[in-house]
Amino acid sequence: MVKILVVDDDEDIRELIRLYLQAEGFFVMEAKDGVEAMEIIWDMQADLVILDIMMPHMDGWQLCEQLRQDYSDMPMLMLSAKGETQDKLRGFRLGTDDYMVKPFDPLELVMRVKVLLKRYRIQTSMKVQLGEVVLDKQRYEADWNGRKISLPLKEFDLLFKLGSAPGKIFTRNQLIDQIWGADFDGNDRTVDVHIKRIRERFTDEEAPFIIVTKRGLGYKLEMKP
Repeated sequence: MVKILVVDDDEDIRELIRLYLQAEGFFVMEAKDGVEAMEIIWDMQADLVILDIMMPHMDGWQLCEQLRQDYSDMPMLMLSAKGETQDKLRGFRLGTDDYMVKPFDPLELVMRVKVLLKRYRIQTSMKVQLGEVVLDKQRYEADWNGRKISLPLKEFDLLFKLGSAPGKIFTRNQLIDQIWGADFDGNDRTVDVHIKRIRERFTDEEAPFIIVTKRGLGYKLEMKP
């Protein structure tokens, strides 16, 4: 799955971008400044970076220059309220591949991201492989060593979300917001019920992964050694 890092000190902007990119099947990471962005990239890597300019600690100019030095083939898209020609030229001189001015159209942002990924020949994948289990979001199918596993929509989305970031803890609230939507009027026990059903379909003894409960926090998926 393609991993995209969104770097912006505005939490609302990050959330807006995250929602639109996740709807297209991308795995989105977030950072509030350049320093945090570099730490994430060193730890997890990224296939593409969307970065603001005006940020504390390390601004977008510095981050762009540093990324181009350390990761010469990493596509970057600058997203900033600084819309003067001289700002755009500075961004391109430092190494950004594209430049958008705020306020922006999220659908156009998604299109530009796809164009950059195509230009860099990074394949957008709608599949997650967990050992012998392959989750195909395009078909909403789970294949386990050639055997099709039937999963209801929400169970599939939940497993796909956990499987997209093995080892990462997702809180119940995060899972509800991202899978059921912010307007969901149920409670967080819904997540527990769906996790239980997924575990029953992929028994701990046979499956190449386990879903771990982190008491008081939420859930994470771990691959078996």
